Amino acid sequence: MLDILKITVEKSVFGVCHYLAQRMGVRTGRVRLYFIYLSFVTLGSPIVLYLIAAFWLNVRKYMRKSKNILFD
Repeated sequence: MLDILKITVEKSVFGVCHYLAQRMGVRTGRVRLYFIYLSFVTLGSPIVLYLIAAFWLNVRKYMRKSKNILFD
């Protein structure tokens, strides 16, 4: 039951923590944990940065798809 919930949540979130973890070479869970701690300490301001990063990653994904369509 918890595994199904975890998989569903990970598919529905933007993947910012996963992207950052891959870029830094650390585990995704560690990045998420630090993000949660940082959000509590700074009263939620990293959430704004997370949303900006999610928007930017989605824009990059759509730009890559459009480039592939043009060159096919």
